[in-house]
Amino acid sequence: MALNITDLKKGTLFQLEGVPYRVVEYSQKVMGRGGSIVNVRIKSLIDGKVLEKTFKGNEQLDSADVTNQSVQYLYNDDSTFFFMNEETFEQFEVAKDLVGEGAGYLKEGDRLQLQFFDGRPINVELPKNVPLMVTYTENVVKGDTTSSVLKDATLETGITVKVPAFIKQGDVISVDTTTGAYRERVKE
Repeated sequence: MALNITDLKKGTLFQLEGVPYRVVEYSQKVMGRGGSIVNVRIKSLIDGKVLEKTFKGNEQLDSADVTNQSVQYLYNDDSTFFFMNEETFEQFEVAKDLVGEGAGYLKEGDRLQLQFFDGRPINVELPKNVPLMVTYTENVVKGDTTSSVLKDATLETGITVKVPAFIKQGDVISVDTTTGAYRERVKE
């Protein structure tokens, strides 16, 4: 499907030279005699690079045929993460660098979305927040339990986040996957 440059609103997916992009920012300048220029900031869905692009007049772009599948995270070795579609039992291998920092939020058995372009996985869509168990954190000095004091906590996936002083080993906490920030203690 062809897109006009004015269709490139924020969040729109399209492809340029065979690479799928998502529009991050959009601005349009209308010129005299009905012409217009569209400036966009776009993010590659393949390598995550952000580019500034300008399109003029009546340029046409192809929409990106990007699909999502619900998958379960199985396991990883040093270089590859393995996922499975729970309906078809088809398994997918995703390179470690594509998962990136998201690896610190994945536990075996987690359900999430894999994004595909031309039949190959290009992106791991993590949930906004994930529950993770605290495997190690320092005990606080009695009386020093104000919530403004932050300390390091190591979570079951190996990542470390800052948590309030009242969080202790064995607590399950909710972590924001975009910022890596502690959100709240999860009630069991």
